[in-house]
Amino acid sequence: MSTLGGLSIGIDGQALRLLLSQSRSISQSSLWPYLPVLERLGLAIALGLFVGLERERRDKEAGIRTFGFAALIGGLGGLLGVSYALFGLGFLALQVVIFNWHTMVTERRIELTTSSAFIVTGFVGVLAGQGHTLTPTAVAVATVGLLAVKERLRGLSATLTETELRAAILLGVLAFVIYPALPSGALDRWGLIDARAAWVAVVLIATIGFIDYVLLKLYGAKGIALAGFLAGLVNSKVAITELASRTHDGSQRYARATFHGVILATIATVLRNAGLLLLLAPAAFAGAAVSFGLMIAVCAIAAYYRGGPSATDEEAHLVPPDSPFSLRSVLQFGLLFLVLQVAGTLAERALGSAGFYVVSVIGGLVSSASSVASAARLQNAGAISASVAGTGVVLTTLTSLIVNQLLFSRLSGDRGLTRRLVWVTGSIVLIGIAGVGVQVLIQDMLGFLA
Repeated sequence: MSTLGGLSIGIDGQALRLLLSQSRSISQSSLWPYLPVLERLGLAIALGLFVGLERERRDKEAGIRTFGFAALIGGLGGLLGVSYALFGLGFLALQVVIFNWHTMVTERRIELTTSSAFIVTGFVGVLAGQGHTLTPTAVAVATVGLLAVKERLRGLSATLTETELRAAILLGVLAFVIYPALPSGALDRWGLIDARAAWVAVVLIATIGFIDYVLLKLYGAKGIALAGFLAGLVNSKVAITELASRTHDGSQRYARATFHGVILATIATVLRNAGLLLLLAPAAFAGAAVSFGLMIAVCAIAAYYRGGPSATDEEAHLVPPDSPFSLRSVLQFGLLFLVLQVAGTLAERALGSAGFYVVSVIGGLVSSASSVASAARLQNAGAISASVAGTGVVLTTLTSLIVNQLLFSRLSGDRGLTRRLVWVTGSIVLIGIAGVGVQVLIQDMLGFLA
């Protein structure tokens, strides 16, 4: 009940609440959100100018202002709604048609790259207008990156061989066709074979090899040291064999570069195995972090050691392989991984941790990467503990380094260089074993305190 001018007026409570809610909605809709709108449009314009700056630098007809307006049109469309965004993008597409028609008539060519960047900038503006920040920024940066590396990409495509193209297609098939089709979990009732886990390791090794090959292709072999590191990421035994062949005649002029190449190949092997373990089984990596850290420290110190006379990059370099990888090598790696996985499981069940350590040492004789992947798989499946898996990976890494040293000693003709490398390898092996002991002591202390 309400009184107005001495008159009593009855007002329903529900109607009063409805009237107040409508009043609040009207007042709220009448307020223009200045700051959010300015932030969205400001981001859209900034990203458009960023892309247009690259086009302006290359003396394109569509430059800073044109791309800035394209992003602003997209931003306004994103603010106003989907229909307006589609209208704005359609308007930009019409501009592209007119621009290319004019270019084709006057200069007998079509600006496909600039046109594509122009449309992408419109979408960037729409995303910014809708309130996105990270996605439009990432797209704009990626667009400028693609525009800026035109010459380098063109040079790469010009030198691309049929073998390299097949390797890239094969990598895509391995990662995006075969892997999703594999069944998850163990294929047998004993829990020995996990095809999907094995294929993850295969794809990972193939990807590392492909990245290494691309780096060599783009930047060339800057010298024995750099190429030794890159080759060591993929196959340390191949790298050591190539490096040793540079000294088979007993000449001293490549000694220093070869020494650094072997050390960097060793660092690459340790980093690769540690990285694989960290990616595939982080808990197991914690059980080997001390050993890997100490080994890398010794390698880093040895890298500054003067191994002999220097050689120029033109005098000594490693030639990149003919192909990043082959189907045969990939299948061999997968088969070896499965064999080590089954052998490790059976040895662990029959002999305990000692059996797994034996398999780890044997794996280091053949392929330490396969042994690392197998240890990670066993740890993730609960077949072995994280500490046992980490220790096994350290053992397989040390075994691989010893085999590499034996290969170099057998193939190299430089006895002095071989002796220096024996001291370095021996130090790495001893410090790695000491790291295992330190890790065990740390775990015992933590267990006692717990």
